[in-house]
Amino acid sequence: MSNTSGSSFNIGKEARDLLYKDFAYQPPVRFDYRSLNWSSDVSGKVKLIAPGLSTLFSFTIPDYGRVELQYENPFVGIAGGIGLIRNSSNTYDPVANLSGVVGIGGSSLFTIGADLAADIATGAFDKFNAGLGFNGAFSTASLSLDKLDTLKASWYHMVNPLTNTALGAELKHSFSTNDTALAVGARHAFLPSTLAKARVSTHGSVGVVIQQGFWQKIFMSISGEVDFVGMNKSPTIGLSLAVRL
Repeated sequence: MSNTSGSSFNIGKEARDLLYKDFAYQPPVRFDYRSLNWSSDVSGKVKLIAPGLSTLFSFTIPDYGRVELQYENPFVGIAGGIGLIRNSSNTYDPVANLSGVVGIGGSSLFTIGADLAADIATGAFDKFNAGLGFNGAFSTASLSLDKLDTLKASWYHMVNPLTNTALGAELKHSFSTNDTALAVGARHAFLPSTLAKARVSTHGSVGVVIQQGFWQKIFMSISGEVDFVGMNKSPTIGLSLAVRL
């Protein structure tokens, strides 16, 4: 789903986090100083007085920021918000989002959701995503259509909760470019505070992440990624620090 989505972002989230979160890549637009690329992420959630109602905010400096109002209960989630997204001209476009998800079956065995984004300045709808998810006790699967162009099928399986060992895969096809790619990844905690992830893709990229936690609040990740097929075969190294309050 879109990175500016609301309630529907949970569809396929486990597989996406395993395959892409904390790896050595940056948002499309970021600070670039003498070959050093970096950005800063700040996000939070504030629960309001009414049951199930909350306000979310998220900022990736200097790329985008958004604020949204979200309502959730065990079967339905709805979110609407506004934000700014940096464009290629280094200016910001105002956008509005509306998304929702509905659970079907006991304990929401199936979920279906959609995400719509519009450019406030032009009034044009520039993004529509839809997804269907299956949520089992140890496995999840999803099928989504992003921007009416890319079809994605993902799978996630928790092998051992005690060691946080899990497997994930994503198969995606772009209709506009007629390109198909498969990414497969794994995760394992060697120690309660030390986590490792690895991912390989049919596009020729291999990525590894080592994450170390301190006091259950601070997490430092070191990542590396190599593209064996692309023109730039130099390895990419990333370092991130997260503080969770």
